[in-house]
Amino acid sequence: MTSDPSPPNPPTARESRLAFNEDWLATIVGLALLGLVLLGAIPAGLVP
Repeated sequence: MTSDPSPPNPPTARESRLAFNEDWLATIVGLALLGLVLLGAIPAGLVP
């Protein structure tokens, strides 16, 4: 009954990497929308 104890993976390792990627995606999308508004590509009536 010898078992090979392997170090446990942190339970949130994959989730925090995914959340980090989602944060950057949201930042890029927000900056792209801001750029479109400043360039006039999105009419002022659509911006609250």
